[in-house]
Amino acid sequence: MAVKQTAGRDALGTFAPKFAQLNDDVLFGQVWSREDRLSLRDRSLVTVVALMAQGLVDSSFQYHLTTARKNGITRQEIAEILTHAAFYAGWPKAWAAFRMAKEVWAEEDAEDDRARHQQQMVFPIGAPNDGFARYFVGQSYLQPLSSGNPGVYNVTFEPGCRNNWHIHHADQGGGQLLICVAGRGYYQEWGQEARALRPGDVVTIPSGVKHWHGAAPDSWFSHLAMDIPGVNCSNEWLEAVSEEAYASLT
Repeated sequence: MAVKQTAGRDALGTFAPKFAQLNDDVLFGQVWSREDRLSLRDRSLVTVVALMAQGLVDSSFQYHLTTARKNGITRQEIAEILTHAAFYAGWPKAWAAFRMAKEVWAEEDAEDDRARHQQQMVFPIGAPNDGFARYFVGQSYLQPLSSGNPGVYNVTFEPGCRNNWHIHHADQGGGQLLICVAGRGYYQEWGQEARALRPGDVVTIPSGVKHWHGAAPDSWFSHLAMDIPGVNCSNEWLEAVSEEAYASLT
């Protein structure tokens, strides 16, 4: 499979068109595409080590680390590759390379954790909860499951994510019901001790009660959220749960 590259033309197409053409069409279009001689994975390995040996831990090194990850080199493998190369290329160069590799493979770790969490439940994680992001510390996700009355939503929190203190108001009835479906989290009412939550736990939140809920620091967490029907229902979002208060739970 031919490797498609346009970085040369994008950056130097008008200033150095020949260099750009050699970069895109020869280096990547021909050399990198010779998979009958070396696989893309092996070419990534060679390139990463060669750049590290020269101390070139710049944006191009980050690009090739990212490409290496895409070409199948795992976090454990890149750690062993850089450790081995350190004895030949130099210890300071390895330190610099490791700092950048940690950033690149951190994304893979997060993706793996999310995939494992998804396997623990039948409901989809959903899309980033951008519409309510200002009321959360950390990243949350939202998947509507029912648009009827009551509405049912699967809310997922990344590790350490929690929503702000808030109150469900209603002139009559109202409130919310939470059913925990995966991971570990917390629920806390104002002035009360926090309650640890695990799959199968159910939380009934009356209207007028100030509270928050979210994930444990080291675990993803998902719960179904159902609004209890009432008269003149509304939500009041308040201050965020402080880092100190959240840390005290562990």
